[in-house]
Amino acid sequence: MQVFGIIIRMFFDEHDPPHFHAEYQRNKAVFDFNGNIVKGSLNSKTATRLVREWIDLHLKELGEDWELARASKEIKKIAPLE
Repeated sequence: MQVFGIIIRMFFDEHDPPHFHAEYQRNKAVFDFNGNIVKGSLNSKTATRLVREWIDLHLKELGEDWELARASKEIKKIAPLE
């Protein structure tokens, strides 16, 4: 999925706590579902803010996708920011 040029990925074989990977202009960060960066950096305050806004809008869907991924089921696409 892509949000304003920010690529968002969630992987099937990941570990707890729930999180996803974001990439922007070759910079990578791992975000938890509270919007905290737990690893890396996007090196852009704007990109980081957009990812956090997206999390706020789609927290429930992120949780559902995390559970699907952990069960090795196909995750659902989540709408980007508009």
